[in-house]
Amino acid sequence: MTQGHPETIRTMIKPYLTKMRGGPLKRGKPHVADALWSWLGAFLGMALIGWMSSHYLAVSTLLLVGSFGATSVLLYGAPHSPLAQPRNVLGGNLLSALVGVACYHWLGDGWLAAAMAVSVALLVMQLTHTLHPPGGATALIAVIGGEPLHTLGYWYALLPVGLGCLAMLVLAVLINNLARHRRYPLHWH
Repeated sequence: MTQGHPETIRTMIKPYLTKMRGGPLKRGKPHVADALWSWLGAFLGMALIGWMSSHYLAVSTLLLVGSFGATSVLLYGAPHSPLAQPRNVLGGNLLSALVGVACYHWLGDGWLAAAMAVSVALLVMQLTHTLHPPGGATALIAVIGGEPLHTLGYWYALLPVGLGCLAMLVLAVLINNLARHRRYPLHWH
């Protein structure tokens, strides 16, 4: 080993470790009106899905997919985020649902299927420009969701996922644009 070798390793490791410190936190005063618009949208979005499910479907909680909670946070709490745009919400969740169902059919409902569903869903969303973080949960739910959900098979992508996303998107367009300082969507493509 040469004398310069440890120094070379230190010069390679230091920038790597320095990145882990993060940057300064810049947090302003909470905007109460914005938070109330977010609350209203999230409440109405989840209430709409719950109401539709209980009035029009045989299973009262069928439309209440767990990942819709996170989708609501993006749609109403961060409507300006690229991850909250319609293409991402609908495409990311639909593709992830299909991936999750496929992984369940091929691999069952164990840990390998769960890991494969989430990772392949991420890959597919990145390659199709539909990245939506709740899509990972949508894929996972397809694997671990239990017998009532597994019985749906690929229909899981359309009902509850597709219908639920469409309902939340319509409401997000209506609610977010009521506030003067909000605009949703930023783009449709």
